[in-house]
Amino acid sequence: MSAVEDLRRTVARLRAPGGCPWDIEQTHQSLAVCLIEECAELLDTIDRLDMAHMREELGDVLIQVVFHAQLAEEKGLFDLEAVAREINDKLIRRHPHVFGTGKLDTADQVITQWEQIKATEKKNGAQPPPTGVFKRQPPTLPSLLNALEVYKQIHKKQLPAEGLLDEAGIARQAEGLTEAAAGRLIFELAAACRKAGIDPESALRRETLRITAAVEARAATPGS
Repeated sequence: MSAVEDLRRTVARLRAPGGCPWDIEQTHQSLAVCLIEECAELLDTIDRLDMAHMREELGDVLIQVVFHAQLAEEKGLFDLEAVAREINDKLIRRHPHVFGTGKLDTADQVITQWEQIKATEKKNGAQPPPTGVFKRQPPTLPSLLNALEVYKQIHKKQLPAEGLLDEAGIARQAEGLTEAAAGRLIFELAAACRKAGIDPESALRRETLRITAAVEARAATPGS
């Protein structure tokens, strides 16, 4: 028996009658915060390249996947095998240059093909209808990652953002910028927000929403 199957059986036993009272009480919703916390702890080990603890934190994230699959299996919806099968099928389907014919030479080519294949796939379950020109982002995505994704889409799709962004200023700041310097600048800005009584997470989220709405409005206006 594999270690993954051992883990699946352990979680099932914890959830079974006579198992652990805490585990039996859990739902998908109650476990959501656990998933966020475990992912954050894993990211910390990745940032520090702490491999021994990374292995441990990967296990803590894995148990979240197993637990959610167990909850679904109990309701007759799907099981861990179905989860693994679906993601494996997706990987094969989106890598025809590896598992089929054709050849790609660069990571950029792979990303472009991935997005093209993804666009042809029908999503499972009820999905919010697409609106506007921006790819929908998870509502819980941190503001900094959301801003990065919006900026990436503006350039990738060549969206009308003239005058909304100081591209010349951004280019000047990017020239010679290192990870350490970027981290220091972002930290200092967060500290300045603290002194000014500003919530930087909310401030960035609102600014990103402002830019997104303005770009959407221009894109929806013929001749803009």
